[in-house]
Amino acid sequence: MSEKHILVLGVGNLLLGDEGAGVRVIEKLEDEYVFSQNVELYDGGTLGLRLLEPLSQADCAILVDIVRAGGAPGTLYRIAEKDLFKKIPYKCSLHELNIVEALIYAEELGKKPETVVIGIEPLEFSACSTELSDPVRSRMEDIVTAVLKEIEKAGGSWKKAEQPVRTSRVL
Repeated sequence: MSEKHILVLGVGNLLLGDEGAGVRVIEKLEDEYVFSQNVELYDGGTLGLRLLEPLSQADCAILVDIVRAGGAPGTLYRIAEKDLFKKIPYKCSLHELNIVEALIYAEELGKKPETVVIGIEPLEFSACSTELSDPVRSRMEDIVTAVLKEIEKAGGSWKKAEQPVRTSRVL
């Protein structure tokens, strides 16, 4: 039996503050960690339905995004696949509905990956800014840790990079 293809998909708009948190997590993972060959990091930006292709090619998908669920800014969420459609019944961010739709289409094609969402409650997600708010920025290590645990659960592995790939990113 071959290894599962694990897709770690960060989504969001980097120009709208905390809305870009999912993409910032992908950048941090790319810069600070090395992964087994079965792990693919993907900056999904705001591609929405265009994410159908990478999603349908994965056995397991770890989606990283903001989740507006009414908690305090910086609150972390883990939404299992069985709860995904119950917990995201409305548009929680500018692109989330399209991700759920992409998963529905992948299922129709018989190619839907096992999916989990690692999310964070945003403080600001609509004002033009390339910076994360303090509550979200202060939880970046916790989000990364949650994603690394999900990678391990799915059968992937990782190690800290000996040297950061890039250190000039905005957080």
